Amino acid sequence: MNPREDSITAWFKARSRLDPAAFPIGIGDDMAEIRVGENASVLITTDMLLDGTHFDLNTATLEQVGYKAMAASLSDCAAMATVPLAAVAAVALPPGFGSGQLQELHAGITRAAEKYDCPLVGGDITAWARAHPFAINVTMLSRRAGNVPIRRSGAQVGDDICVTGSLGGSVYRKHLEFEPRVAEALKIAQAVDIHAMMDITDGLSTDLNRICQQSGVGAVVDAASIPISDDARRRDDPLKAALDDGEDFELLFTLAPEQGDALIRTWEGPVPITAIGRITEAAGMQLRQPDGQRVELVPGGFDHLKDWASERQHRRTGNR
Repeated sequence: MNPREDSITAWFKARSRLDPAAFPIGIGDDMAEIRVGENASVLITTDMLLDGTHFDLNTATLEQVGYKAMAASLSDCAAMATVPLAAVAAVALPPGFGSGQLQELHAGITRAAEKYDCPLVGGDITAWARAHPFAINVTMLSRRAGNVPIRRSGAQVGDDICVTGSLGGSVYRKHLEFEPRVAEALKIAQAVDIHAMMDITDGLSTDLNRICQQSGVGAVVDAASIPISDDARRRDDPLKAALDDGEDFELLFTLAPEQGDALIRTWEGPVPITAIGRITEAAGMQLRQPDGQRVELVPGGFDHLKDWASERQHRRTGNR
C-alpha cells in the first residue's frame, strides 16, 4: 500500500533527469545533495508549515510555531546524520499581522537556531490580500559530517529496526516542543554503520513503510517492543497512537543485528534507543503481537494528499 503522497513523490522521482555526479541525492530522501566542488557538497531541505494543519494558532504561540518550523528542518538534517549550516525562512501573513507578532515568531526561530548552531541568514515576508491562514517555510542547508549522508534506501534483510525516544501522542505537547535528534544522529553514525535512516514525522507505520519500499524489503515489528510515550497512553489505543500519530521527530534506522546489540548495550545519554523489529526479505510489513501472532501492519499515519474531508479532524488538532 502506497499513501498518495508517496505515490506522487515516486512519480516525480521517476521523471527526474538529475545528473548523479552533480546531484548525488535527489527526490525521495529527507534532504537533497548538491556537489559544489570536486570534494565538496551541500545538502538542502525545505518544509512548509500551515496554521490548521501543523499547528493551531488558537492554542499555540507564535514563539512555539517559529521554534517548530526551524526544528522540523533540523530534524531532516538529523535524519541523514548531517551537520546544520544555515537557514532562511519565508512567511505568508494573514491580514492584521503586526510587527510584534513577527518579533514573537522570530524569537522562536532564533531559539532553535542558537540551540543547534544553525543561524537564520535571510528570508522573505509576504501578506495575503484576503483572509488566508498563516504559513511559514524554512529552507535549510547542511554538510556532511565525515560519513556519507544516510538515506532511506539502504535497509538490508536481517537488519535490526531501531528508534530513539518514545512514540505517539505528540498532539498533546511534543509536536511543539520536540528536540531534533541532531546530536544523537551524529553520535550513532560515528559509532556504527547505519544502513537506512529517517525521522518519524508521519507515523512509525508510514515512515517504516517508506524505508521498506525504497529498500525493496519488508519488516516485522514487535508490538511489545515499541516504546510508547506517556502521552500516547492517554489515547484510547496507545499502540495505534505510537504507530500512526506522527510528529514524534524521533530517528528510525536499521543496522546489522550485532551492531544494533552493541549500540544499545553501550549507548549513554538521556535519549534511549530501542530495537523494535527486523527487516525481512518478504515484501510488506507485519506486526507481531504479544501472543506471537502476526497481522498485517498497514501504513496508517498522516498523508498530506488524502481528501480534505477525511483529514479535517486531524488538521484541527494541529498534530502534523
